[in-house]
Amino acid sequence: MKHLFRARDERGATSVEYGLMVACIAIAIIGGVTIFGLGVNGLFASIPPNL
Repeated sequence: MKHLFRARDERGATSVEYGLMVACIAIAIIGGVTIFGLGVNGLFASIPPNL
């Protein structure tokens, strides 16, 4: 009887899904900060010659 209920237990699958979501969000944040950082760096690099 325990084997019937064991197939319906989706706690592990939910944990894996949350882990994948967190990983995707982390990758998006790291990519965004990298791109934004390069843009800001270029902006500040162009200021001194104009002064």
